[in-house]
Amino acid sequence: MDSQTSHTSQAPQPSQSPHTFQVDLRGLVDLLSHHLYSSPKVYLRELLQNAVDAITARRVTEPDAPARVRLSVEAGSLRVADTGVGLTEADVHDLLATIGRSSKRAEGLQEARSDFLGQFGIGLLACFVVAERIRVVSRSARTPDAPPVEWTARDDGSYTVRTLPDGARPEPGTTVHLVARAGADEWLAEDRVLSLARDFGSLLPYDVRVGEEAVTALPAPWDRSYPGPAARRVALARHCHELFGFTPLDTIDLDVPLAGIRGVAYVLPSAVSPAQRAGHRVHLKGMLLTERAEQLLPDWAFFVRCVLDTDSLRPTASRESLYEDETLAGVREALGGRIRAWLAALAAGDPERLAAFLSVHHLGVKSLARHDREMLRTMLPWLPFETTDGRLSLEEFAQRHPVVHFTRTVEEYRQVAPIASAQGIGVVNGGYTYDSELVEALASVRPGTTVAELDADTVTAHLDAVDPAEELALSGFLAAARTRLDPLGCDVVLRSFHPLSVPALHLDDREARHEQARAEAQEQADDLWAGILGSLRGGAPRARLVLNHLNPLVRRIGSLGDPELIGTATESLYGQALLMAQRPLRPADSALLNRAFLGLLEWATHDDSTGGGR
Repeated sequence: MDSQTSHTSQAPQPSQSPHTFQVDLRGLVDLLSHHLYSSPKVYLRELLQNAVDAITARRVTEPDAPARVRLSVEAGSLRVADTGVGLTEADVHDLLATIGRSSKRAEGLQEARSDFLGQFGIGLLACFVVAERIRVVSRSARTPDAPPVEWTARDDGSYTVRTLPDGARPEPGTTVHLVARAGADEWLAEDRVLSLARDFGSLLPYDVRVGEEAVTALPAPWDRSYPGPAARRVALARHCHELFGFTPLDTIDLDVPLAGIRGVAYVLPSAVSPAQRAGHRVHLKGMLLTERAEQLLPDWAFFVRCVLDTDSLRPTASRESLYEDETLAGVREALGGRIRAWLAALAAGDPERLAAFLSVHHLGVKSLARHDREMLRTMLPWLPFETTDGRLSLEEFAQRHPVVHFTRTVEEYRQVAPIASAQGIGVVNGGYTYDSELVEALASVRPGTTVAELDADTVTAHLDAVDPAEELALSGFLAAARTRLDPLGCDVVLRSFHPLSVPALHLDDREARHEQARAEAQEQADDLWAGILGSLRGGAPRARLVLNHLNPLVRRIGSLGDPELIGTATESLYGQALLMAQRPLRPADSALLNRAFLGLLEWATHDDSTGGGR
């Protein structure tokens, strides 16, 4: 307390002169290599960026200046020489010795900054990821009388600067020499340097070579002239295979002049999960920025992989991904529009290619159609659905049936499809991803179409009623059957329907299942919750087992006189109907199946001498 009082009562101290931060270069290099950059390979991208930017800067005032970048490899070292703007001794002290300062801020270069790729100081510093020593020899094109200057730095943070005789570098430009650090020799091997240079710099606008091997390959594959459309598709398919390892189903041109974007999207030849994040290759002013751009396209366009060049998107600090901003959002929307236009063009003029595409990627198009009414209207004649008439489009199906019935789950569809088909009821399986939403949207894009969710009452109403006299004669059998299934929350009704081979049909709907789940929860709840759940009981219809009066087995069971045997047989029909519908079995259902199976076995093996009979 005393020390606090003493502190607060002291007179203000005079201001002291500020100090400059001291940077631990080794610690900074460790930060770069382990946290900022994904791999040591980015060192070569930084060297190429510096060289290209230097040439761009020189051409601001000398449009005809040479534009060459030459990389040469010797044992454990790399040399990168450019014909760029170069540096004076003052520039070296100002730019190379001050971490983070950009040469693009130099006087006279401001007007060209939009054409620069990187930041010279921090980019050169990144080379310490693979090098223990960096030597830069440079001569300024802006100050021709200035002598060449040499800057040598080590990874311990020390550096030296000295001027050189004119003969050391007679022409303007910069040469960077790297000496590999221990364990990093592989990154400076000639094959690795050539591979990385081609990967990063194949679209750069200047002449870049590793030894005698050309790195740049302009124009880009999508901008080259070809004898015809077929030849272009073949060439782009080869390009796709080289980049991504697959032969595309098709290619989509991505040309957005306002955003400075040129490129292609390659359609995957096999289906992928919509949740899988696609990796796209993005070049920034010719330099590869990333090959894992995930946010470039809308989520629904998961069926393509892109490669493009742009001059408008903003890179992150590591220059290995894209910065999420309004520009990227606009580009994403524009590229999505190009893919939508491609789909519309296929629908209008190339049904064979569209059918081949939809056979693989209908899920992606359905995802798009859910949110895009125009795309729904365009693609509706082509989107495939599972129906009781086979695999059809909604347009074809609606032409055949005045009412388009659908189920919301695959289980519901499976339990009614054979019977509904035999009764002439058209049903669409809406249980797959997006399908029920699209079926419900059909009426909005196809005026006059009636869409209705199929329920148990609709199916039962389409089944033929049994003659009242015959049903009265079977009243004892029906009463025994209903008594046995009542604890399971299931009614028993008798109808005549096709196919004859189906003895029984289990029908329920969502309301019946909700009521069943409520009843089960009530049985397991304490008194308080049982009372609450009991008060929620609704008037929803229960599940029902529809027995087929035309089926010979059902007729034989109906003629039995033993109520116990009738009950066991009814349980067997119930269990078989559940299995045919591929419905998940509750514990009570599994117990019933086991009990019915054992009961029938016992009855079938019963010896007449014991007083029983068969």
